Amino acid sequence: MPIILPFLLVSCKGASSSNDSTSSTKESTFGQITSDFDYKAMLIFQDKQENYWFGGNEKGLYKYDGEKLMRFTKEDGLCSHAIIGIQEDHLGNVYFDTPEGVSKFDGHRFTTLTVIENDSSKHQWKLTSTDLWFRMGWSKKGPYRYDGKHLYYLEFPPPKLAETFYAKHPTPSYSPYGIYSMYKDRNGHLWFGTSSLGLCRFDGSTLQWLYEEHLSLTPEGGEFGIRAIIEDQEGYFWFSNNRYRYKISPTTSNRTTLDYQRENEILPNDKATIYYMSIVEDNNGALWMATYDDGVWCKQHDQLTHYPIKRSKKTPLIFSIYQDKQGKLWLTTHDSGIYCYNGKQFEPFHF
Repeated sequence: MPIILPFLLVSCKGASSSNDSTSSTKESTFGQITSDFDYKAMLIFQDKQENYWFGGNEKGLYKYDGEKLMRFTKEDGLCSHAIIGIQEDHLGNVYFDTPEGVSKFDGHRFTTLTVIENDSSKHQWKLTSTDLWFRMGWSKKGPYRYDGKHLYYLEFPPPKLAETFYAKHPTPSYSPYGIYSMYKDRNGHLWFGTSSLGLCRFDGSTLQWLYEEHLSLTPEGGEFGIRAIIEDQEGYFWFSNNRYRYKISPTTSNRTTLDYQRENEILPNDKATIYYMSIVEDNNGALWMATYDDGVWCKQHDQLTHYPIKRSKKTPLIFSIYQDKQGKLWLTTHDSGIYCYNGKQFEPFHF
């Protein structure tokens, strides 16, 4: 199955080696009420005030408070219309990750975080409970860490697999380190899913890798990459597909790779493996796996249920699944707007 990246790969435009934490400010008289929602809005996030934020690719950013829909663009101080991540800090500020920088919204205005990028900062890996982590596209060799004051660019230590990759692809058109997903587990450890090198886990002191070919490559030969990571209520990890679940060893015999055990999982009758773009665990412990073009699969205990998604005889291309603070499940798509689960099926959501 060919995979289409959701956004163009453009270079980061953050400044380097500066002590200033923000720049490019815009005052609070901005945004406009709209009813013209972007059908390509592919991310959803609910903040502490229970506002919904929808990130798009072409028309900008949307905020929905339950009554009115607001749209924000570069004219309002947003650094890019291509939103690839949304998160909130412990103070209630909301951050928007884009290939062109990170925009921070403090409730009154947008600011763009300034990047500190030098040879020293690339190796200053730290992990605290209040840090935020960003991707800023897929062309770099590592993530960005924000400590509340500064945004630092970091680099992954190269795994042995990198040598094999570059020997096969001397001049690749993309970075094999490109981050497709990030996840913080129950122990506070941070996981990064890459385009071609598998998974990297940072436990606060050590960076270690886990790679299995079927996680990144589909049986048809497509390069899927690690699109989704989750730790379920039983402490098992799921990566990209449902063929296996993984138990990570608390101790390791190798400083560069993770020790783990894997267990077989149930598969649908007509498919060898389900590859999913996004996964969530609901309040009952069921796993909901959103595929790119095959709807949603739900695993509860030993039952696997399929929820096909249709819109005017068309199969929507799903990008992500999200559970809000009330437990409601949402889907975002590449081409068909937003869906929510009504207890029986996913139906289009209308503002």
